[in-house]
Amino acid sequence: MTTQRVLLTVEEYLAELVDELLDGGGPLDGSETVPLAAALGRVLAEPVRAAGDVPAFANSAMDGYALRGEDLTALPGSLRVVAAVPAGSSEDPPLAAGECVRIMTGAPMPSAAAAVVPVEDTDAGTEVVTIHAAPEVGRHVRAAGDDVSAGDVVAAAGTTVTGRVLGALAAAGAGEVTVRRRPVVAVAATGDELVAPGGTLDRGQIFESNGSHLAATLTEMGAEALPPVVLTDDGDAFAEGLDALAAGADLVLLTGGVSVGDFDVSRIVLERSAEGTFRHVRMQPGKPQGWARWRGVPVLAFPGNPMSTAISFEVFGRPLLDRMLGRGGRPGPTRAIAGSGWRSPSGRRQFVPVQLSSDDEGRLVATPSHRRGSASHMVTALAGADALAVVPEETEAVEPGDLVHVRSL
Repeated sequence: MTTQRVLLTVEEYLAELVDELLDGGGPLDGSETVPLAAALGRVLAEPVRAAGDVPAFANSAMDGYALRGEDLTALPGSLRVVAAVPAGSSEDPPLAAGECVRIMTGAPMPSAAAAVVPVEDTDAGTEVVTIHAAPEVGRHVRAAGDDVSAGDVVAAAGTTVTGRVLGALAAAGAGEVTVRRRPVVAVAATGDELVAPGGTLDRGQIFESNGSHLAATLTEMGAEALPPVVLTDDGDAFAEGLDALAAGADLVLLTGGVSVGDFDVSRIVLERSAEGTFRHVRMQPGKPQGWARWRGVPVLAFPGNPMSTAISFEVFGRPLLDRMLGRGGRPGPTRAIAGSGWRSPSGRRQFVPVQLSSDDEGRLVATPSHRRGSASHMVTALAGADALAVVPEETEAVEPGDLVHVRSL
């Protein structure tokens, strides 16, 4: 007979997972040094500092003419063009009174020059140029170290190496970086009704999608996701499958079988053999949740309906993986205008997949991506969503035009 489950808020259950399942939630031990090109999606274990000044030398910010500070007072007027300096040149032409140098964007500034006049402010002469507008000293010149100086931190430990970050590290001269070890995560969906995508369905069967979704999302996060498997509803076979999953894994994710029914195998086996802890959480979808340690490996058990699995991972799985990776905090929620109305269950925090757009006034608008909102069995609603609208427990209805919190997907 199943005992009444403890009912927790989202924050209370997440804190329980961090404190008890992850023993405080610090990053995993271990790091490796990889070539910069192999660092995309990884999390930095050490700060990356600039190998030198960026830019490495003073250079022109415009196509135009480089001239001495002393000649600025005589302008507008004409100057002799004594040289041309393209980008990549190592030339440093001298400048005498009344002389200037044609210069291209990114080219090194002549040592004697103090400013650049854009070609648009001249007659574009090649031997003698007439300058119509005189800039002040330093105008249109990028100083050495204007972006960062040698030794400055370009990216801190805990930073995820996105394409933007990788570009900055390359500009700072980093050929390789030290990144945190990737958590190895095993994923299993449970249920005799599951059939691999591409197969043939008999009556009562459905295509397996939760494991595929979780493994792909884990890979996007920078974890090492093992190929997802399906575990049978037979208890002994399920336990053997868990043994195989836990071997070599840092975390096991299960979907399905966590409720209070007679055939909920995840709950039955984990309670019987691993002192599993199962809760009800004040959220919709995703109310039944569970966790345990199997052969010492943390196991996080989600409900099996596709939307419930997806939302549970976003709310609980993602923050746990971020902690295991030592990743810095993610941006908090923002607010948007509800593009349509919907109902929300009293006493439970609702997570609704939404599409984001803007109205005629430039306001962010959130509209449910599926007419069924956050119904737990909806498979496709997240595919078209940009974010999750988060509706507080005390709210029973969202009306068009209401402000709602949204968290990015």
